[in-house]
Amino acid sequence: MREWERFRAAVATWAAGGTDSAAAATTARELAGDGLATVVLVEGVSDRSAVEALAARRNRDLAAEGICVLSMGGAMSVGRFLRIFAALGLDIDVRGLCDEAEEGYYRRGLEQAGYGTVLDRSTMESLGFYVCVADLEEELIRALGTEGVERVFEAEHDLARFRLFQNQPAQRERTIERQLRRFMGTTSGRKARYGRALVNALEPDDIPRPLDRLLAG
Repeated sequence: MREWERFRAAVATWAAGGTDSAAAATTARELAGDGLATVVLVEGVSDRSAVEALAARRNRDLAAEGICVLSMGGAMSVGRFLRIFAALGLDIDVRGLCDEAEEGYYRRGLEQAGYGTVLDRSTMESLGFYVCVADLEEELIRALGTEGVERVFEAEHDLARFRLFQNQPAQRERTIERQLRRFMGTTSGRKARYGRALVNALEPDDIPRPLDRLLAG
């Protein structure tokens, strides 16, 4: 097993700057040299969970393939991470997944990192960067349907909690799709858990296009 957890931590420290960044850069270079072929940049841990869950469903061992899925902690950092991987000086393929609202950050980051000028969504896809509408949770809810998501909640022993959540005054006027999305983000770790669970509940032909294309490449 390659040390991708150490690599992720080193890259995060390098990206943050500060007194430890130089040492972190050295560590990241050393670990990347141990067979890193592809980095997949995602915004948060729930996106990472979904990507890794789909890979597992397709019997792919990402570590063995030299693929590291890296959560940046927000789309605004994408330009900094792209510059870091360019600075490694290695032949690494960088791909990514983002929410529709954050597409501009990815586009500007790619342009500033030398991937092209005046990029549109089609060109971004040709570079391996895919946009979720409006975000990955919404893509998964559409793919499963609201009843399908509720069945996953039931399997995860969360359906009773969701019913209580729906009855909160702030939720009563929202659509069930918005309630489902909001519920998944109310407790620490829940979005990541449902990133995996929703992907695992999908039929093979119902995988959201951005997620499917990201791994297909």
